[in-house]
Amino acid sequence: MLGNFSYYNPTKLYFGDESLNFLKDELKYYGPVVMLNYGGGSVKRNGIYDQVVGILHEAGKTIVENGGVMSNPTLEKLNEGVKIARANAIDLILALGGGSVCDYSKAVAASVYYDGNYWDQFWLKQQQPAADQRLLPVACILTMAGTGSEMNAGTVITDAEHTFKVGHVFDSRLMPKFSILNPRFTMTVPAEQMKAGIYDIMNHIMEQYFSDFDDNTSDYLAEGLMRSLITSSRIAVKNPEDYEARSNIMWTATWALNTLIGLGKREDWMVHMIGHSIGAWTHAPHGFCLASVSMAYYRRALRPGLPKFVRFAKTVWDIRGDGMTDEQIAEAGLEALEAWMEEIGLPLTISELGATSEMVPGITEGTICHPAGYMNLKPEDITEILRDSLGAALG
Repeated sequence: MLGNFSYYNPTKLYFGDESLNFLKDELKYYGPVVMLNYGGGSVKRNGIYDQVVGILHEAGKTIVENGGVMSNPTLEKLNEGVKIARANAIDLILALGGGSVCDYSKAVAASVYYDGNYWDQFWLKQQQPAADQRLLPVACILTMAGTGSEMNAGTVITDAEHTFKVGHVFDSRLMPKFSILNPRFTMTVPAEQMKAGIYDIMNHIMEQYFSDFDDNTSDYLAEGLMRSLITSSRIAVKNPEDYEARSNIMWTATWALNTLIGLGKREDWMVHMIGHSIGAWTHAPHGFCLASVSMAYYRRALRPGLPKFVRFAKTVWDIRGDGMTDEQIAEAGLEALEAWMEEIGLPLTISELGATSEMVPGITEGTICHPAGYMNLKPEDITEILRDSLGAALG
């Protein structure tokens, strides 16, 4: 490993079908007022909300509810949450839902005690909170596997007015204090959301994997995680009630983006940058946005990243490569990736999400470009990648 790094992850995890039993033990470390963030109401219909509220009442907590957190949390909703938190002297923010609810809760936690324009400071300028700024503690009860938000400090917020979606990774102070991961809770989400989450996991791993050529322990970990995800995804798509498959997917999601496999790596997050902008324009699930542009992106990265794409083909997809050139092996690996995506029901083009050629300039403008992996993209490169994805659908 050629890179230099430090590693610290303070999040405490409770995993398994009895993990919610530990919530009451953790609540004793926090004050009496809990802000409960959740999404559109599915947690009420499936009974998880009642279980959590019962535990909060048993622990003597005052609950301040903030429902309606959408799959792509907006700046307007962030402003609403900050206002609620400021008015109620919140002691703990408890996120009940998928990665969007967890992301949103961290965004609220960072913004409540910032005296200024938090959107401009944290998301547009990408600054960290001052060392002496108070930050509210966050905890997560996860109901969907995908983002890894339960064990990282990432947030993604959409400015709907300006069709601009942007993420910001805060420092370790904004990592959840604890997270509860019950794989059975993930069985309550629709199949399409499960599939979107699966590809979000895969892409998190690939964005860290396709970046360097050195012999890096992180890459061996990434390869194992990808192989596990591929196996479990095939089982879960056929039988969403398979606990072992769903538990493996959930655990892989956590380790895919809790900073571990990025250590010593430059990393490449351009599929995410493009995907965020696609999401701002189409409002499609995040994982589907990533999937829709991935093949166009990675085929462009194949030549400059050829040795790693060859390794990906051989190690992750078991391509033997006998009598094949390196380029043929690498392309076979991408073909295997594409076939798996199609097998589990992922969109392969942006047009499948409702994107049109007329949207391409706006999506390009909303894409943040930064040095990444094997390519340093410019806006005109983003446009070509988007057109390639549209072209694939148009034949």
